[in-house]
Amino acid sequence: MAAKNINSIKSANKSLCKPQKDASPNRDCLTVKGARQNNLKGIDVDIPHNRLTVVTGLSGSGKSSLAFDTIYAEGRWRYMESLSNYARLFMEKIDRPLVDSIKNIRPSIALEQKNPVKTSRSTVGTLTELYDYLCLLYAKTGRTFCPECGVEVKETSPSDIIEDILKNEGKRAYILFPLYIRDNKEDVLKNLLQEGFIRIKSGEEIIELSADENMPALNDTNIHVIADRVVINKENRARISDSVETAFKRGCGRVSIEFTDGGKKDFLSGFCCDICKRAFEKPSHLLFSFNHPVSACPECKGFGNILTYDEGRIIPNENISLEQGAVEPWTKPSYKWWYDELQDVSDEAGIDLRKPYKYLSKEEKKALFEGHGFFHGINGFFKELEGKRYKLHIRVFLSRYKGTSQCPSCGGTRLRAEALFVKIAGKNIAELCNISIKELKNFFIKLALSPSKEEVAKEILRQIRSKIDFLCKVGLDYLSLNRQTKTLSGGEIQRVKLANQIGNRMVGTLYVLDEPSIGLHARDTERLVEIVKDLADVGNTLLVVEHDESVIKASDYILEMGPLSGKDGGKLVYSGDFSNFINHSKTITARYLRREESIPLPLWRRKGSGKSLILSGLRANNLKNITIELPLKTFICITGVSGSGKSTLVNDTLYNALARYFGQAVYGTPALDKIQGIEEIKGVKYIDQSAVSKTSRSNPVTYIGGFDEIRRFFSELSSAKKAGLTPAHFSFNLSRGRCDVCCGDGRLKIEMYFLADIYVTCEECNGKRFKKRILEVKYRGKNISDVLDMTVEEAIEFFPRLKGLKKKLLLLKDVGLGYLNLGQPATTLSGGEAQRLKIARELGTNESQDYIYIMDEPTTGLHPHDIKKLLSVINRLVEYGNTAVIVEHNLDVIKSADYIIDLGPEGGDEGGRKIAEGSPERVAHQKGSHTGKYLKKLLEAK
Repeated sequence: MAAKNINSIKSANKSLCKPQKDASPNRDCLTVKGARQNNLKGIDVDIPHNRLTVVTGLSGSGKSSLAFDTIYAEGRWRYMESLSNYARLFMEKIDRPLVDSIKNIRPSIALEQKNPVKTSRSTVGTLTELYDYLCLLYAKTGRTFCPECGVEVKETSPSDIIEDILKNEGKRAYILFPLYIRDNKEDVLKNLLQEGFIRIKSGEEIIELSADENMPALNDTNIHVIADRVVINKENRARISDSVETAFKRGCGRVSIEFTDGGKKDFLSGFCCDICKRAFEKPSHLLFSFNHPVSACPECKGFGNILTYDEGRIIPNENISLEQGAVEPWTKPSYKWWYDELQDVSDEAGIDLRKPYKYLSKEEKKALFEGHGFFHGINGFFKELEGKRYKLHIRVFLSRYKGTSQCPSCGGTRLRAEALFVKIAGKNIAELCNISIKELKNFFIKLALSPSKEEVAKEILRQIRSKIDFLCKVGLDYLSLNRQTKTLSGGEIQRVKLANQIGNRMVGTLYVLDEPSIGLHARDTERLVEIVKDLADVGNTLLVVEHDESVIKASDYILEMGPLSGKDGGKLVYSGDFSNFINHSKTITARYLRREESIPLPLWRRKGSGKSLILSGLRANNLKNITIELPLKTFICITGVSGSGKSTLVNDTLYNALARYFGQAVYGTPALDKIQGIEEIKGVKYIDQSAVSKTSRSNPVTYIGGFDEIRRFFSELSSAKKAGLTPAHFSFNLSRGRCDVCCGDGRLKIEMYFLADIYVTCEECNGKRFKKRILEVKYRGKNISDVLDMTVEEAIEFFPRLKGLKKKLLLLKDVGLGYLNLGQPATTLSGGEAQRLKIARELGTNESQDYIYIMDEPTTGLHPHDIKKLLSVINRLVEYGNTAVIVEHNLDVIKSADYIIDLGPEGGDEGGRKIAEGSPERVAHQKGSHTGKYLKKLLEAK
């Protein structure tokens, strides 16, 4: 069936060797001539400026090669040429894109689906610079409140005191300042007299100083100097002002006013509380920066969390007893004697060793952790090991059992307490950062400042409201400013960057985007299209790699690469507007848009095994104490708008709970009440979009375990046997055959202190990875390096007799990865490609059933034709007797599911509820479901 589809596609695309161009010429355009990067076949293309151009086509057809590896790479090269001579020393070693010429290229910015942030210090607030503006706003307009008295703290100046004094018109008053005597009292009093101060007050007694008499003996420590005695009226304003300023200067910022008819007022200059006289730090920008040591919480250093020993990691499986090894570190041979000590005191301490840990009483758990008698407990165990942290293996061992917990000092706010005393409209800066961006928008809409403060903060407020508005428009209103950047998905990080670029209001720029619709619900995609169109309308060139139908329909210009993938791709099969594309183009994308090709509805919906996995009381993050039921041995889709709680439900709760139960991971306790039906499954497997490896040495063929067979095959060739070569010689990870200069990597890293590190091709092996004598061994004219440069589809044809290898490669082809090179570094794979690679390996090793497979948007980067292949693979997993639980927005995948759980109705605090569940037909008719609304349109169109 698959072969028939490929043949039909090839026949339908025979006329597509030459691009179908729009008849109307574009004078103001970016012109590319002879692009040959990767699999591009020397294509020529004109891309109109100030328009939205979508590049589409099958996965591996050359979209990214054209958009990123050619056009953006050339723009980056030209930028680097403008740098200093020191930077230009490295330019001759950097590979330029293979293209004859590119004309009229603008300054280029790429917004890719990669999240390079690894530090916990970066948040959505700092990434968007919103937090910096909030710091400025609080520094300029914030009001400090005393935590003890609850009153507003104001800065007291002499002018404030004078105005307060003048309210007592007609009264007689003394203006005094405190006298601090550290040396000889007599000398101090003589100096006062010489300076013109003739009266002091000791306790309640007023004493006049005289040069003719001995200085009085002062035993009272409460001594004040009378700076002036004056009648309070407007005529004496200047005199009162001089006296107050003198008193402030001599009294170290303290002054008192005593009225002759009774009454006293004490004033303290500076920023302090009027009631308790506590001094506070005057708000400044640095006071609110958790990345600065001056203002960061001293305990957590501005991270908001601290590392502590986590009970969930120490005891990963609560369903087993202490006797069965519930305390995981004590199952290690080196520390087993700690359990032996526990056995010796268990009767005396009242600890039941045979009872599952979750059924132990509070007293039993307390004795286990705190110890009893000579047994020092789990806490004593880790305390003893802490004393040996100078040993590397001890530090590594201890790190396994540590998890993050909220800092007790700052409560997760990351800041010193002084910063939290400053408020605007009753909220401190940490409270604003913890609410959703949608709530933050409402806060600033309603915010009313005094006219003077409004004038000071006018530009700051404009920037804040503008940035918040853009974040909402790109569908990120469910995030909070305190959300760590490293936890954002590739689609979210791209949309955050897009919002930043919109806020910068740049014009005359080339933006290259990589599927910005990924991770967005169909409703939110419509908003995104409007934003991208606006960015083009103000005078920018938008080049977007995209598969989403709504984005393609909204484009001004379309480029389709193809006609197929890999070696059969790399050609420009269409360029023109959407009208001509949808009406006349015979490309595969146009046929899908016209519904000539489609992903068919399944013939029936599986009912499953009749048994279910039921999770009750789910309340992590924004989940509203819901209960979900997952029918086993079915294909289940978890849907909902962005921020509705899908990832919280599937990743943070379902996977963590199952992984902990089966002892597959050591995570904290998930927030739920109970799980029913867990005995019906054998385990859980999570297939996400994280990189399959952090090293460039890993590649698709090594990941699926196929390279060993290739190495053995080459070592058995006659030329290899004559040279005495073994399979080890054909490994780029071993010194026997790999290049000695690049150590088998094929590239060398150049550290650029002013830019990101640059990788250049190794000049010794020319990127081949192996020594010359290894490359002399060939099969059908190809050496081991040539094989690694083959695509999966080429390798299937090249090694027809290697049945084990062919079976594994066919799995890669089945999941839509037939275009990948066997030796492509794993670090260069997109999130979607990495996820499908994991699925392929799982299919190759799966010999059991009754597992739950969890996937997070596996359609990332896939054309509808490739989604059709992916669905067949997922269905194969289910047919094996497993359950597939998938977080997905793609409507073609959702309509193909057996069962849907739709969360919502909105994102953030307005989400976390179960809006609809059941078959796609049932969800399509349930009110209040955004997913049902779009699903109904799709089902009715069939």
